[in-house]
Amino acid sequence: MNTVPLLLQITRLEATHLGDLIDQFAELLTDDASDDPAVLRLVPDAYTDDPEAAREFRDVTERDLLRRRRRDAQLVRTSLSPAATLSSVATAGAEGREEVDLVLDPDTVQAWLRTLAAVRLVIASRLGITDEDQHDDDPRFGVYDWLGYRLEGLIRAIEAAGTADR
Repeated sequence: MNTVPLLLQITRLEATHLGDLIDQFAELLTDDASDDPAVLRLVPDAYTDDPEAAREFRDVTERDLLRRRRRDAQLVRTSLSPAATLSSVATAGAEGREEVDLVLDPDTVQAWLRTLAAVRLVIASRLGITDEDQHDDDPRFGVYDWLGYRLEGLIRAIEAAGTADR
């Protein structure tokens, strides 16, 4: 595993949008939303063939898993703060296109991976996405795709850093 900090470039506009998404995600996790299909997707059943065992397992693990997801979201939000500085995305102009280098330590990189994947799961649940190739004219699909792009970029940066370490 890579122990060297990772450099991630992101525009101020992207960082501000991502920060808003992370805030909404964290808010979802703090509400009493245990019946929310999006939250349920974040804590899948361990026993699909035994509903009673699945419920018992969920009772034991759900709170800790959601707490970890909240901590991860907070790490991501904190790491975004140097770049997510726009007061308004509508009037960002050239400032919004400015790229900022974020330096992420290995724990924060892992939090980014888990959080981006979790936010994509929530969006997929909300939009009814069941197939990666499913597209719609709904602009929210763009957000889902953009998060996938960001996740893939992060994975490539990790791979490149791992190759550079050798």
